[in-house]
Amino acid sequence: MRRGLRFVPPALLLLAVLELTVFVLVGRGIGFGSAVLLVFAASLLGLVLLRREGMRAWRGFRAAVESRQPPGPQVTDGLVGLLGALLLATPGLVSGVVGLLLLVPPLRRLARVGVQRAAERRVSSMVAGDLFGPRRVRVRRGAPQPAPTPTAPQQPVTDPGRAIEGEIIEPGRP
Repeated sequence: MRRGLRFVPPALLLLAVLELTVFVLVGRGIGFGSAVLLVFAASLLGLVLLRREGMRAWRGFRAAVESRQPPGPQVTDGLVGLLGALLLATPGLVSGVVGLLLLVPPLRRLARVGVQRAAERRVSSMVAGDLFGPRRVRVRRGAPQPAPTPTAPQQPVTDPGRAIEGEIIEPGRP
């Protein structure tokens, strides 16, 4: 089992306790009936947005493929929108607020960038290039390395004045 998966059950339990606590506090503040109506309205809005976001994601993906553009940005934007709508559709005030925040354009862009970076780390460079287009890499200028001596291991010599064009190759992959 992966190391991070062991935290899922306690996190879900904590989320359930948090949702219940927030519901009780909101219920005390605005009344039980109003709190139930608020949760119901948020879930209904989430279901409507789930359909809209799904169709929007599909249209964006198809448009990118038809125009021969990398579909990754449209896919990640669609995933973030679907996750926001799904969280909004889930009964609960905390999940509804988080889902609503994921649908706000500036926060959605931030989440999309995070999802894209996580996806790029988990797939090979070739797949990431196919999904998201040419990758941008940072090249740090370093001090020139001394020429290798016969007894020292050979290391590449860096030239801080030239840019070198090439491909990103992951070690151990053909």
